[in-house]
Formats: sequence, C-alpha cells, structure tokens
Amino acid sequence: MSSTFRNLCRSSPWKWTSLRFEYLERSAPKATLVRAWLRRPGALRLETPDGQLLHSTTGINDSRDDLYVSSTRRSWLLPAHLVTPVYDDAGLVRRRPEAAYGEPSFGNGRLAAALDPVELAGKAPVPLEFPDTNPVFLEQPREVDHEGRLALETIVTPSRTYVPSDPTGPLAHPGRTMIRIDTATGVCVASESLDGDSAGKGHWLRILAVDEYMLDDLFLADSMNLTDVRRHISWDIGPAA
Repeated sequence: MSSTFRNLCRSSPWKWTSLRFEYLERSAPKATLVRAWLRRPGALRLETPDGQLLHSTTGINDSRDDLYVSSTRRSWLLPAHLVTPVYDDAGLVRRRPEAAYGEPSFGNGRLAAALDPVELAGKAPVPLEFPDTNPVFLEQPREVDHEGRLALETIVTPSRTYVPSDPTGPLAHPGRTMIRIDTATGVCVASESLDGDSAGKGHWLRILAVDEYMLDDLFLADSMNLTDVRRHISWDIGPAA
C-alpha cells in the first residue's frame, strides 16, 4: 500500500486535464474558501463563494516565440500529458519522464503542490538499499471518504531528502502531517500538520468536477464573448411572409 500511495502522488499529470474545485488554506490567519477552475496547462480562475473574481489567468494565448528563441533545454520540453511515464500494474505512475511540469498557483505554492503532490514521493522509487532516502516516511495508508470521493490517507514525516516545491507552502510540515490523496485524480485533497508550532496548518480541497469542458473566455481578463456550445441556443423564427 505504501508503494501505491507514492505512485498515486506521481500520477496527477496523467489523470486529468481540467478540474473544478473549492480550496481552503488552513495556514491563513482568516481562512477563506475560494472556488477554482483549472485547465492544464496554466489556466486558473479563482472566485470568492459569492462570485467575486480574485484571479484570472492572462496571456494563455500569447505567442511563445521568445521562449523558444531562448534555446534552453527546458523551453523545448513537452507537457507531461504528451509523454509516457512508466506505469505499475495498477496503472499508476512508477517513474516520471522529463517533461514541462508545473501548476498555476495563487498566494503561495501549496495549491500548486496539492494539484501535483510529487514532492511527497519523488520522481521515481528509491533503491531498496536506501529506504531512508524517500522524501517522506509514511504510516500504512488507509482508504477514507473525502467529500464523497475515495481517498488514501496516511501520516507522513519528512526525511532529510524532502524538498518542497515551495518552502513557504510545504505539504509535509516538520513532525507529523496528515495527508489525503484523491485516488481518481492523484490530487492532495487535504493536509494538516499535527505537531509543533505548525499544528493545524495545511489545506482542504473539495473536487466538484473533473475534465469539464472549459472555454478560454473563463480565464481571460477581458471577455471574448465566445458562445458556450454546451448551452442550448434558441432561434426566434418570425412569421412566414
């Protein structure tokens, strides 16, 4: 079960392309729920529960000429969903390939880390001879219900090799941290520090929909007034001449 948990933490980039969810940052002095729409790669919209816009991605259709002219190796990496990882027998990712990883975020990096919690597992299994080089030590995971969805829950403790993607917003705090990973998406839907000065810090995420169709218009600062083809369009036909 431990290897299943770690492989699940590596699998998010290949399990979904868009996500609608609610997110609560437990670390904030006054925790505020936000509603989010995310479409890979790089498109994110955040609103308050009453519909006030907090953040919307801009420039998602900008030319990338300058990026490619820079001629760095990273600029030519493909998005993760276009490259093939090494899977285990359960269809989870055992070894991640080199790719253009990264999730959009807002505030600190914990949201991005929660959407792709590979920092809890590393890109590949560690040698059997050196189990202490795993990023985190974990207790036996168990299946739990999280907001009506199946998740794996465990208690993790960071090792000396743990490197959070954002030091100001780690998923695993010093001491013990409760972690939940949604089994269908590989998203970290909950984290809560259990020890020390950081006790109580973490996040809570409720998945509302997976792989919904999302228009560009949703993520732009200025609406392009595109028609949502999912909605019925009525045609008013005048009387015959």
